[in-house]
Amino acid sequence: MKKYPLYLVLALALMLNACKKSGSGGGGTTPPVTNPPTTPTGLTYPKKEARAVWVTTVWGLDWPGTVYGEAAQKQQYINYLNKFKELNINVIYFQIKGMSDAFYDSPYEPWSKFITGIRGQNPGYDVLKFLIDEAHARDIEFHAWMNPYRVATDFSQSLPSGVDASWLLDYPSIPIRIYNPAQPRVRERLANIVKDLITKYDVDGIHFDDYFYPSSTTHPDAADYATYGAGQTSIQNFRRDNVNKAIKAVHDVIVATKPEVVFSVSPAPNKDYNYNTLFADIVTWCREGWVDVIIPQLYQETTNTGSNAFIPNLNFWSANNYKAALMVGHALYKFGDPEQYGTGSTAVAAFSSTNELQLQFDLTKANAKVMGNVQYRALSITSNKIGITDKLKSIYSNLAVMPFVGRAIAPAPVAATNVRFEGGELKWNTAGDVKSVVYYFSDLKKEGKIHAIIKGNTISTVTKGFYSVSTLNADNQESKPSDVVEKK
Repeated sequence: MKKYPLYLVLALALMLNACKKSGSGGGGTTPPVTNPPTTPTGLTYPKKEARAVWVTTVWGLDWPGTVYGEAAQKQQYINYLNKFKELNINVIYFQIKGMSDAFYDSPYEPWSKFITGIRGQNPGYDVLKFLIDEAHARDIEFHAWMNPYRVATDFSQSLPSGVDASWLLDYPSIPIRIYNPAQPRVRERLANIVKDLITKYDVDGIHFDDYFYPSSTTHPDAADYATYGAGQTSIQNFRRDNVNKAIKAVHDVIVATKPEVVFSVSPAPNKDYNYNTLFADIVTWCREGWVDVIIPQLYQETTNTGSNAFIPNLNFWSANNYKAALMVGHALYKFGDPEQYGTGSTAVAAFSSTNELQLQFDLTKANAKVMGNVQYRALSITSNKIGITDKLKSIYSNLAVMPFVGRAIAPAPVAATNVRFEGGELKWNTAGDVKSVVYYFSDLKKEGKIHAIIKGNTISTVTKGFYSVSTLNADNQESKPSDVVEKK
């Protein structure tokens, strides 16, 4: 029998008990149930999972590096996608706006210099359409990752056309220049950027990272508070309200323009840091339904006891996600890299072994609230330090169905009918624009696994056992699965 450390056993027990007691946290609305209902035979179906990776483009970190030719860039990206597909990854969060720039022809911001090496230079092809189409061709969702406020880390960089200097805040000691969240024109512009993007491109989601107000003790916004702060009891509440208004504006424009698009945010792990330093009131966003998914960046080891510790932060977010689906971000980049995980004794021990990733997944899988896991970042998957990608492959050895999050727009999927074996082939009938999920059970007393997710309604198999079929619509809503048929 596999043995686990006492702290892990205790943590699992605490979390399971907390989930039973807390519901969706503080009385919020429970997110949709993500597992298909069991059939009358009482079968156990595998949990749905978003299996994702962040692809970072600022400074060319993951893509495209210093590769500036179209053909080479395309091949580099295809190589990534093929690796992700091999690992059964079903979502990417791809950074398309990291520095007041764009990976597409935007009327608001210039072409990113990280595509050609020159800011504002057209690369000669529709980068974003290519990125989306190639992901979708592999049945991988594409979520457009944007940094909402960062303008530059170099103050000599020219401003995007139409941007007034009064819309900016400068922090020379960091250094960073941001769009000023207090300015109504800035918040309107951010919503318009999102509207333009989702109108022109078939993205599955809009994703914001954890950067809102910079982590600075001094903010040059006293004049803004005097101008716009009426009704706010403190300048800190004023800042939080500014970010709240921006998040709600993005949510509202998505719902009004293309409601099937999912809106997600990946906050810092610690609630107090988000609230008091970044002025991001994440819990309010979840409670009000302004975000569809939260992905806290739980980048510390499971044995960490500091303010960013994995276990207590996982417990907090699973008790306070309210209407938002919960996924967990993992620090894949730390494994096998002393420059990243530091010198703390628990970090050294944890990130020197792939077993730490297994422990983190054990915790998230045991938590009924967690709908998926996201790895930071893509280059760490291809580098495979200390075999961490091999470990991820073993964790993701079976296929997974994406959970339903956000808004139901597509027609509800009609259940598969007439599931049968004919001439050695499993066949069934479907109706409407759906995919089919084929479940396999070697033993009806054990949890099943996904045999295939396909667009058709016929599949060949020589494996004896029991099969059940469901259908899946474009929103990732799943029909009731069929009763099993046996291949003898």
